[in-house]
Amino acid sequence: MASPSSPSSASVAVQFVLTGLVWGSSFLLIAIALTGLSPAQVAGGRLLFGALALGAIVLLKRERMPRAPRTWAHLCVLAASFCVVPYLLFAWAQQHVPSGLASIFNATTPIMTAILAWAVFRVERLRRGQLAGIGVGIAGVVVIIAPGTAAAVAESTIAQIALLGATACYGFSLAYMRRFLGDSGLSGTVFAFGYIAPAAAFMLLLSPLILAEPMDLTPAVVLSVIALGVLGTGVAYVWNQNTLRAWGPTRASTVTYITPVVGVALGIVVLGERLTWNEPVGAVIVFAGILLVQERLRFRVPA
Repeated sequence: MASPSSPSSASVAVQFVLTGLVWGSSFLLIAIALTGLSPAQVAGGRLLFGALALGAIVLLKRERMPRAPRTWAHLCVLAASFCVVPYLLFAWAQQHVPSGLASIFNATTPIMTAILAWAVFRVERLRRGQLAGIGVGIAGVVVIIAPGTAAAVAESTIAQIALLGATACYGFSLAYMRRFLGDSGLSGTVFAFGYIAPAAAFMLLLSPLILAEPMDLTPAVVLSVIALGVLGTGVAYVWNQNTLRAWGPTRASTVTYITPVVGVALGIVVLGERLTWNEPVGAVIVFAGILLVQERLRFRVPA
């Protein structure tokens, strides 16, 4: 997806780091927002403010929106798979799991992307070492989930499965982008606005149901939703698109190394959350799997 103007390498590096910081803090913001809002209200609020922020940028830059119905059809698919469904799943799950743990599960996105890009959309071919990496990543997820399932299938276990469902949606969406919108020619801002705006419109259609649920709009809740929308769902998506185009999908996806570190640290410092032994151990195993999938770590696999 060619961009009309390419940012400098230093600018891309700054945007990469800022994306990791913003997305890492999103899990804390969701946790705060949930103290006064329902999961659907959190998802709808972040999409609304994200769409408004991106729409303002598009207007200020006077960028052209796509006209082809086919392009809009693909963007609407992304609106559901990349925004509405995973946002609802993350918000619901964080009622039952710590924000730091949610950020760890979010790091499985590159593994989900590799599986779906290879098995479903056929836009990538995986070598045996990469397939081994997928296996290692799955083992890491099992380490994280297993202690809870050994006792009983509690709400926290179901919530962790929901988090995996959300990252599977992200993986599907990233592979879908590569398959159907790789040559769209849209700028990063227009591309992000193209799927976030329909997602926000869908949630607005459901507003009579969503707003019927009780709300406690404290200043902290309101500011969290605004920051989650404007930064995490708006500006950070543009930064990520710029990084993706400058560095490619493999290097750009390493932002997932930053987000769980930020998410876990903020959960501990701000919310007083605690990690059990299996969570950081499982996270390390997941990261090893990601490195193998991205071929940043290699080992010989017998023929």
